[in-house]
Amino acid sequence: MQSKATYIIGAVFISYLCFVIVVMFTYEPSPEERAWEDRQAYNQQKISEIAFGQTIEDIQKIFGRADFVEAKTAEDGQYQLLYYRTHHIKSDGITTRDECTPLLFKNNELIAWGTETYQQYVDAKILTTSDITAESI
Repeated sequence: MQSKATYIIGAVFISYLCFVIVVMFTYEPSPEERAWEDRQAYNQQKISEIAFGQTIEDIQKIFGRADFVEAKTAEDGQYQLLYYRTHHIKSDGITTRDECTPLLFKNNELIAWGTETYQQYVDAKILTTSDITAESI
């Protein structure tokens, strides 16, 4: 009887060990679940793999939730600016825009990223309420 219990305990232990090994090799945490250092390194690596024309949904599947978001409607379309942390500047426990790389989307498609991106976003002329009224008449 005692040897049967030993086999059962051994089988449970081996099963648990196999489960742990499978999880360790197959589980990939989402970007939000990573520590800031790991997320930053991940974002730096993935930034080199993005391409023009990718949708916001495609980018969010890769990077997860953005650290900062800005949006506006301009004369030539809708613009969204998503910021993802990519470089460390100051150890203060807070992620700031200057520690992020901005990704600019026009009408849901990626059109720019990097240091000049924010200025492109600012330069897009905002569509005002009077512009909308004039266009619909």
